[in-house]
Amino acid sequence: MQVMLPPGVTLHATRLHFAAMRPGGEMDPKIPHTPVRSFVEPPHVDDAVELLAASPLDVIATGFTSSAYKHGPEGEHALLERLAKRSRGIPLVSTCLAATRGLRALGVNRLALVNPPWFDDKLDAQGAEFFTAQGFEVVHHSPCGLPSSQTAITPEGLYDWVRSVAGDAEGVFIGGNGLRAVGVIEVLEEDLGIPVLTANQVLVWESLWLAGCDAPVTGYGKLFQVTPAVEVSCSVDGCSIGRSFWSKGASARRRSPLAHPGGPAMVEALPNVWTFRVTSN
Repeated sequence: MQVMLPPGVTLHATRLHFAAMRPGGEMDPKIPHTPVRSFVEPPHVDDAVELLAASPLDVIATGFTSSAYKHGPEGEHALLERLAKRSRGIPLVSTCLAATRGLRALGVNRLALVNPPWFDDKLDAQGAEFFTAQGFEVVHHSPCGLPSSQTAITPEGLYDWVRSVAGDAEGVFIGGNGLRAVGVIEVLEEDLGIPVLTANQVLVWESLWLAGCDAPVTGYGKLFQVTPAVEVSCSVDGCSIGRSFWSKGASARRRSPLAHPGGPAMVEALPNVWTFRVTSN
């Protein structure tokens, strides 16, 4: 992810325990669903948010695609609302909700969804249901037909697979934060003529935007040429403390109402937890 960040932005990372992953990063060819579901249940991810929020950050981004597939858009919103109680006012970003906003900002309606080979057919189908519920027409979805190992995925193999399934889609989303995909974004967009989004790319995009970082990002897709139209309402103990709205192309400074005023912008992400620090504006 560091390669996508503009000068002045630093990346920090940590991880949470994932029961489906063995020491050394080895997993079964298809990840079981129980650890995926339990991964975002309290208390571990909640405690991690609170620990991260003790630092002077601007954004905390959760990097786990499959849990969003399991509990759907409503569950993903509920997760962020729950974690916000521990984030000390720092905004939260999640992979699939960021992808939704990115696809909408790019005007994509017909979507090709490409998932990691370690997602089984049921989890892949739940991914399609997630984006269908968000208003997209999912014209293709499948786990990619590549070796089921994070270290075995090559840019060439992923490029060939995506090209073979894109069809008449208006955009592609490559799910899975553990799937190395950012290296094929630009060449796929050039060859297919449509936007290509990936799980880690969308987290960087929305996190930088919320952090107020206006520095250009090039070489990683059309996504970084647009901004989301988002209404953000914030509350503590049920009392509203702020509401802001930004639209695509807005000239106003893009800051969350909960961002630290005046200070350097920082972003931290989890459960594959990334931290971004902007040292100048």
